[in-house]
Amino acid sequence: MPEIAEVARVVHQIRKRLVGQTIRAVVAKDDANIFGKVGTTAAEFQKVMIGKRIVDAGQQGKLAMSSPPHPLLHLGMSGWLHIKGETKLHFKSKATSNNEAIDEGEHNEDWPPKYWKFTFETFDSDTGNKKSTDDDSPIVKVSFTDPRRFGRVRLLDCAIEDIRKVSPLKENGPDPIIDKNILSLDWLQSRLCNKHVPIKTFLLDQANISGIGNWVGDEILYNAKIHPEQYSDTLTAQQMKVLYDCIMYVCETAVGVLADSEKFPSSWLFNYRWGKAKLTRTAKKKLEGSKDGKGQTDTAITCLPNGAKIAFITVGGRTCCIVPNVQQKKGQSQSDEEENENKSGKRGTRSKSKVKEEIPESNENRVTLSRKRRRSLDVPPLPGNTRKSPRFHKNSSATTTTSSVST
Repeated sequence: MPEIAEVARVVHQIRKRLVGQTIRAVVAKDDANIFGKVGTTAAEFQKVMIGKRIVDAGQQGKLAMSSPPHPLLHLGMSGWLHIKGETKLHFKSKATSNNEAIDEGEHNEDWPPKYWKFTFETFDSDTGNKKSTDDDSPIVKVSFTDPRRFGRVRLLDCAIEDIRKVSPLKENGPDPIIDKNILSLDWLQSRLCNKHVPIKTFLLDQANISGIGNWVGDEILYNAKIHPEQYSDTLTAQQMKVLYDCIMYVCETAVGVLADSEKFPSSWLFNYRWGKAKLTRTAKKKLEGSKDGKGQTDTAITCLPNGAKIAFITVGGRTCCIVPNVQQKKGQSQSDEEENENKSGKRGTRSKSKVKEEIPESNENRVTLSRKRRRSLDVPPLPGNTRKSPRFHKNSSATTTTSSVST
């Protein structure tokens, strides 16, 4: 899933290749998932985009045009904006979990690319050159692809300066890069204390902080040495300070290198979560010993170079990559709470079966009780009531009622 750093790379490429260009031709596929689910149509998108000049681009999928409406691109799980001639990101060569996968990208030059949803061509507004003659031509070809079709293309009919003030962007939280004046330590502490959710769930909620996805969230928590299941309102002041610093550190570093994973710090979990660990000699011997002398030649093992185990757990329906030796549980966590609730539920059932309310002795008292209430108190049927209850023996009385108690 493209996250804050990948989006920054797209923004960089748009500003480098497309700003100042005018769109001369557009073709959009009629995909109900991409366009229809957000109130747009392929035909409408195609119509309004022709002749517009690209003014700017920004985080959160904003593409500012010379006049409204402005396209807003949500990349979803696998969406990407391709600019012909620009290199697509390459994250990994092998996945180590069925729940973890990032496409490597295609090396062919087919155009438009596979799974395209819309494509357009531009020309330089200043030179007016509209003919594509060679590689040095100002013509730029662009295509939006999305194999899994979770991306969305919207049209926002508002002024450029108001794009973040309308839905859906107005519901988003601050961006760690462009909204540092808002996303302060005090702001984060207040937000964390006012929510009772696992910290990984908190980070992935775009209403809290924009741009943090699965791998960025895992990297932040690994660097902060915080377990993803720990509840946000149980973090200590020191943990919150470390978390804030790590949010800024990871986001600034990843955006600073435009999501080029080859330039990520070697200490990052990202480098090993997909089985890229190059083990130290000691760690390799240790692992070989655990394989009954057969050794382990596959380098796609889920551990750090020092041999520390990498594990995958599920928090809030999302796969989390953690290093248990580093990210130990401190304070209340989601799994702890669920375990306590299960135990509490069992204890409550047993206690309820053992507690008996005092049964009224006189018929006068029994007459005032409803049939349902009498059954709950194990009171025998009133005289003259021919309705039989399987809960009582034939000759039962108020003082000799027999009931089974589950243990």
